[in-house]
Amino acid sequence: MSVRLPVGVLVMAYGGPASLDEIPGYLADIRAGRPTPREMLAEITESYRAIGGSSPILDVSRRQVDAVAEQLSDGYRCYLGMRHWAPWIEEVVGEMVDDGVTHAVSLVLAPHFSAMSVARYQQKVADGLDLYRGRIDFDHVPSYHDAPGLIEAFAARVTEGLSRWPEAERERVHVVFSAHSLPIRVLSSGDPYDVQCRETARLVAERAGLPDGRWSWSYQSAGRTPEPWAGPDLGEHLEELGGQGVRDVVCVPVGFVSDHVELLFDIDHRARAIADGLGMRLERPPALNDDPVFVGALAELVRERGEPWLSEAQAA
Repeated sequence: MSVRLPVGVLVMAYGGPASLDEIPGYLADIRAGRPTPREMLAEITESYRAIGGSSPILDVSRRQVDAVAEQLSDGYRCYLGMRHWAPWIEEVVGEMVDDGVTHAVSLVLAPHFSAMSVARYQQKVADGLDLYRGRIDFDHVPSYHDAPGLIEAFAARVTEGLSRWPEAERERVHVVFSAHSLPIRVLSSGDPYDVQCRETARLVAERAGLPDGRWSWSYQSAGRTPEPWAGPDLGEHLEELGGQGVRDVVCVPVGFVSDHVELLFDIDHRARAIADGLGMRLERPPALNDDPVFVGALAELVRERGEPWLSEAQAA
C-alpha cells in the first residue's frame, strides 16, 4: 500500500462520563453490558459527584492531542479516540478511513503495556477497521514507560511536590509512586505491566535524586471484583508508612498521565482521608496533562515511526 499524506496519529484514552446522568451507560460499556449492582453505581456516582460531577479526561486528552499536533509537521493529522466513551475509537478509525489515511501511528495515554489495557485499545483499532471495511497500516506504540521525556516530566513532579515543604524539612518527606492495580492472575501470566511500572518508578526516583529509603511503590484503584488484585494498596501502604513514623508523603502516580477520577478522587479524597486519620500530610502534584516535556516525548514517539512514511510519500 503506497503512503498517502497525511500520516495519521491516533491517540487513545480510557474515556469518562461528562455528567452524572452518563454514568450508568459508561459503566455498562466497561462491564460489557453486564448489569451494574446498585451499590456499585451509587458508590461510583458519589465519587464523580465529589470531583464536580464529571470526568475531565476528555478535555485533558484533547489538550494533549492538540499539543502533540503543534509539535508535529504538516505531514501528520492527529485524532483522539476513547475506549469506553465518545468519541469511540472504532468510530474515529472510521473517520480516518473516510479521510483517506493509509498509514498511522497509534499510542495510548498510558505508558505501560498490559494485555488488559493497551492490547485492548489495539483490538478496538482492529474492530474499527473491520467495521468500516478500512485498510490502514497501523504502527502501534506498545509502551513508553522508560521514555526520557516521560521520566524527566515525572521527576519534575517529584521536585514540585517536595517543594511544598520548607527546604530544611524535605529530607523527611517520603515519595510514593503508584499505578492502577490489575488482577494478580494477569500479572502472573507473564504480563510486563508490573515490571514496567516499577522500572518507571525506579528511573524517576533516580532522576529526581531520591535515595532508596525515601521512596516506595504501591498500587491503587483496584477493581470491584472478588478476585485478588495486585498490591500493596495505596491506603494500606500509607498505614504501613505511618506505622514506621512517616508523617509527610508526596504521591506521584506514574501510571497515569491525566488528572481524572483515579487521581482526583482515589488519591485526593480517599487516600488523603486515610492520611489525615494517621496524622500524615499527603500532597499530590498535578498529573502530566499537557506538560510540554511530556508532550514532546509523545511527539518523538510518533516521529520515530512516522518519518519513514513521510519521507516515502514525499519522495513519490
